[in-house]
Amino acid sequence: MRPRVVVAMVGTGTEVGKTWVAASALAELRDRGATVAARKPAQSAEPDDPAPSDAAVLAAATGEDEFTVCPAHRRYAVAMAPPMAADVLGLERFTVADLAAETAWPRLTAGVARTHPADGSVVDVGLVETAGGLLSPAAADGTSLDLALAVDPDVVVLVADAGLGTINGVRLCLSALAPRWSGPVVVVLNRYDDTLPLHRANRDLLAAEAPAGGPVTVLAAGTDASSLADHVGTTLDHRSGGRGSPNGHPQDTP
Repeated sequence: MRPRVVVAMVGTGTEVGKTWVAASALAELRDRGATVAARKPAQSAEPDDPAPSDAAVLAAATGEDEFTVCPAHRRYAVAMAPPMAADVLGLERFTVADLAAETAWPRLTAGVARTHPADGSVVDVGLVETAGGLLSPAAADGTSLDLALAVDPDVVVLVADAGLGTINGVRLCLSALAPRWSGPVVVVLNRYDDTLPLHRANRDLLAAEAPAGGPVTVLAAGTDASSLADHVGTTLDHRSGGRGSPNGHPQDTP
């Protein structure tokens, strides 16, 4: 069954820290009592890469098996965008529809702590992390943007680096999103350091371009992603009629 809130996690590029932001926010929500799940529809890396896979990092945050987060047949042993890696390896091509269809969500079992006992079988928050940047190839017929929209999100989270060049990257991604997505977008400036004038200036400029009450929210993630967890928790609480807010604060029913 579909989670109460589906988050599509995209980035301005590769290595901006999508997985860290996603895992940190999910772990925080889980600690607050929300039930969470993560999906990485496809991933790629060199076979001798010593770092844990994105799926392993996400699984550690949610308590799932990493092969539930990303199935074995969608792991590609070449450090390229997954559809490009599949071509290089001579493997079968796949489509955005294939990946979306494989993004299945769990039903909770008896004994699992539930934020919303009225329908305890439904996961509170499901997060789908795409690969690479927003317009990177996600499948033979589409980009990470196409995949993000195909999973029917409630909110799109755009992760960007907080440093030099991020203004251009964020503006380009928001311009690509705007014609196709009118829902909420959360821009997370990762690796943010409030002692750095450049980081503060980037945050302030982007926030000034996102009018209060509009669809775009700008957040900063320094040593954790608690601000993103707060935002997702508020969305969850509103969609659940004000019951059991996992952001730690009572919320009014909209």
